[in-house]
Amino acid sequence: MFKKINQATTKPIVWSQYTADVLWTDEHIAKQMLSFHLNPDLSLASRTASFIEESVAWLVSEFKLNETSQVIDFGCGPGLYTHRIKAKGIGTVVGLDFSSNSLSYASEQAKQANLAIEYNYGNYLEYSDTRKFDLITLVMCDLCALNPDQRALLYTKFKSLLAPNGSIALDVYTATRFASQNESLELEKNSMNGFWSEKDYWCIKSSFKYEDEKVTLDQYVISQEDKEWSVFNWLQHFTIEELSQELATHGLEVKSTYSDLKGTPYQDGDEMALVIGHKSEA
Repeated sequence: MFKKINQATTKPIVWSQYTADVLWTDEHIAKQMLSFHLNPDLSLASRTASFIEESVAWLVSEFKLNETSQVIDFGCGPGLYTHRIKAKGIGTVVGLDFSSNSLSYASEQAKQANLAIEYNYGNYLEYSDTRKFDLITLVMCDLCALNPDQRALLYTKFKSLLAPNGSIALDVYTATRFASQNESLELEKNSMNGFWSEKDYWCIKSSFKYEDEKVTLDQYVISQEDKEWSVFNWLQHFTIEELSQELATHGLEVKSTYSDLKGTPYQDGDEMALVIGHKSEA
């Protein structure tokens, strides 16, 4: 028992394990995630419904989207953004996600509303398209869950998909948030109201900080009578300068900064939203 607990609580090397797909491909967990997404009052897996309404209104207005515009949402989930954008009469709207559960819901909602939205199942890091998009979105700080190599791959993809005068709108966690995080250790039976399994389980949650990289990790080790598995929830935190440096190597640059994707003027806080475009010629 000592050896197992010691192993379950040892701090791993930064970015050494990747299990994000478990949240979306495990049938029970995917249902829990979808329920979080669809709760209009929670901001766990998606923003609240009122936030999304304001965010979509701002995106459509800020980027002058119309019936000829092409928009693609990376990590669209159950289509909370894509549905609302298309409902405003925007031309081409594409959603990417690797949760078949969420995409089934999104597709059904689009069908019921008679909205022609194109949904694509799979890892968005592997997506390819010959079209050029006027707006690329990546919401809910999804960029922060990617390691440096994955982010580099995504920036390359963004660069190739972005129209000459197109924009990328995304949000990220900040160094301010990182400074407020603490390392901790918790043990709980059937934690998070049975989120991890419909059967009884014990969960050891270890929270770690990696000061040099500005990365946090919530590591969940779930033990059941018949199996044990781990989930690693990594989060990168950024300063504007650090993110700008990453983007510059891929021919992209920050055009404007906000507190959120509703266009709220920038103030230092736990999150920031960025509008990114092709790097200007010197």
